[in-house]
Amino acid sequence: MNIVSKIESEQFKSDLKPFNVGDTVKVHTRVIEGDKERIQVYSGIVIGRKGTGINENFTVRRVSYGEGVERVFPIHSPRIAKIEVERKGAVRRAKLNYLRSRKGKSATTVKDQVVRG
Repeated sequence: MNIVSKIESEQFKSDLKPFNVGDTVKVHTRVIEGDKERIQVYSGIVIGRKGTGINENFTVRRVSYGEGVERVFPIHSPRIAKIEVERKGAVRRAKLNYLRSRKGKSATTVKDQVVRG
């Protein structure tokens, strides 16, 4: 095992819950203001995932005050406290770029995935 992959393997998070594109998630991020640290929650729809290994990241989109806001999070970042999946979405695309052109409720919802058991 070379040095780079050994360092990367130490940085991986092991407590990640699986989520996919189309899921509505809550991302709990650690925010440091001065000497204080707090948790800030960012919720929205995952519109894409990119990269592999330690470089993997995902994009979350939400509509805030009528304006679409997107934020990219590295999955294995120490700034991310946890990722909660609110709803599973059933989508047929790897990237949901079509949500960017939508307005209103259609921009914030994706069809729910039916769990068969």
